Amino acid sequence: MSIVREKIEPVPIVFTDDGLVPNNPMPFLIYKGAVVVDRGHPEETIEQLFAAHGWGAMWRNGVFDFLHYHATVHEVLGVARGHARVRFGGDKGKELEISAGDVAILPAGTGHQRLAATSDFSVAGAYPPGPPMDLQRPTPENHARALKTIPKVELPTTDPVAGEGGPLVRLW
Repeated sequence: MSIVREKIEPVPIVFTDDGLVPNNPMPFLIYKGAVVVDRGHPEETIEQLFAAHGWGAMWRNGVFDFLHYHATVHEVLGVARGHARVRFGGDKGKELEISAGDVAILPAGTGHQRLAATSDFSVAGAYPPGPPMDLQRPTPENHARALKTIPKVELPTTDPVAGEGGPLVRLW
């Protein structure tokens, strides 16, 4: 039995630069209910999926409750447990409910902030090969630097959910 639901397609959302959060012209992707996480070790299930598709430098936690973005690397968030309301795209972005089994793929520069979450909310995150993660807060200085680094971030060669030839490869 597969850990990824069949024929799952992500919903693409493009967030525009708001002057403090650069976002990215490539779409943010959200896979709703993509991963089967009811088998006892949901964090490990998600990590194994991401690793199988070449996304490493993994971590487990949640989503920070302050607005931030990464200017040197793309990021994937796999919700292992619980659910949360997260604003993606900065203060002028979009609030989304994410829950166990959902996967969000954030191109470099995409703002994100947890607004509310259940006490059991847990995320397994990862990055494609490349430079280490950086954490940027929305300031004019960070924004100016990010506009120079984001276009240099290499495109991933695989989709962390669907692998080679997956939707991310097609949409980015």
